[in-house]
Amino acid sequence: MDKQKKTVWGWALYDWGNSAFATTVMAGFFPVFFKQFWSVGTDVNESTAMLGFANSAASLLVALMAPVLGAIADRGSAKKKFLTFFAYLGVLMTGGLFFVGQGQWQWAVFLYVMGVIGFSGGNIFYDSLLPRVAGEKKLDSVSSFGFALGYLGGGLLFLVNVLMTLMPSKFGLPDAAAAVRFSFLSVALWWGLFTLFTLFWVPEPVGTGKEKGPNVIAEGLRRFIRTLGQLRQMKTVLLFLIAYWFYIDGVDTIIRMAVDYGMSLGFASNDLIVALLIVQFVGFPFALLFGWLGQTWGVKKSIYLTLVIYIGVTLYATFLSRKIEFYLLAVAIATVQGGVQALSRSWYARMIPEKRAAEFYGFYNMLGKFAAIIGPALMGIVGLTARRILMPASPTEVQMQAVGQLATRWSMASVVVLFVIGMILLYFVDEEKGKKEAAELPV
Repeated sequence: MDKQKKTVWGWALYDWGNSAFATTVMAGFFPVFFKQFWSVGTDVNESTAMLGFANSAASLLVALMAPVLGAIADRGSAKKKFLTFFAYLGVLMTGGLFFVGQGQWQWAVFLYVMGVIGFSGGNIFYDSLLPRVAGEKKLDSVSSFGFALGYLGGGLLFLVNVLMTLMPSKFGLPDAAAAVRFSFLSVALWWGLFTLFTLFWVPEPVGTGKEKGPNVIAEGLRRFIRTLGQLRQMKTVLLFLIAYWFYIDGVDTIIRMAVDYGMSLGFASNDLIVALLIVQFVGFPFALLFGWLGQTWGVKKSIYLTLVIYIGVTLYATFLSRKIEFYLLAVAIATVQGGVQALSRSWYARMIPEKRAAEFYGFYNMLGKFAAIIGPALMGIVGLTARRILMPASPTEVQMQAVGQLATRWSMASVVVLFVIGMILLYFVDEEKGKKEAAELPV
């Protein structure tokens, strides 16, 4: 394996490793296990509220810290050091969930939130290594390769974890609860192991300054404040970030609301786990396909294609009534979910200064953390409004149920607005103009 391929594999294997946290912990087992095991014997409303507040606080903290941390990392040649800190913070916290006993929901919340901070913080510096790893010509394919390995790696471990919970005795475990706890431990080991490839195989980009210690932090803060002012000069990047915020808000809303939407239509939790596995394994080849498409057909047109498909998926979701249709929806989402994320990341890399990548990816990830703010609120407003308009004066129970389901479907359809706004704004993003603005920006 030549040096360049080794660097690309080393970078992409981080996605292979940390995606297990997103699948097994965040999307798969933690929400269910929290209710059924850690919250047993406690006030469910209190524990759920605390989990929600803690999650929001963690996301807000990472979002606000991201650009500042990026500026510090750029200045002091410290991208890999920050990646190491956040990645192994997440690893330790995830492994710690194995030791949390039944009813100890406070400890579960603390460890989970710290794990989310590690996961989210690590991604800032992982993304910022992309321009150094890929070079401009291979940005799309390398970015997509990372997402593809993430789908495959996270999916494989999640499949093993699901089998452990369904057949614990086959794995030498006493019951499903023990299997879930060992699943958290397996995620920590998986994530920690594959992070080593990134640390050993990916070189550290040279920083923009020679400061050390506290001076690096002070200079990083000064540069962050300066960049806020400079964003007005980088109109192309600013326009892209606004467009990205709208359409990725739509993507995240679909991801977050799909489970709740499926449950409201009467699907069982096992059906939702199967759908999640479908997304992982179908997402692998399609992420690679969109990487190739971005390089050959064009990134902007490829992103447009993913958004058109998302609009179709969203409208299709409003007519769901059978389990097979829910699975088809999962397949459709899997074809574009990795593509839109990978190509957005690689296209953004073309329009920012390479030596300030961590700082600018801090802003990028900040918007990613603030995503899914408009979407759920829009769904709620449309759903409540539709319910008030459609509900008869003295409704029967059957009418209430029918109107409620129709209002839910209308609320899902409203997400299309976010994709349309994002596509309109994206039309005015000029990559060549963005490159020129980045080149004129002081280092």
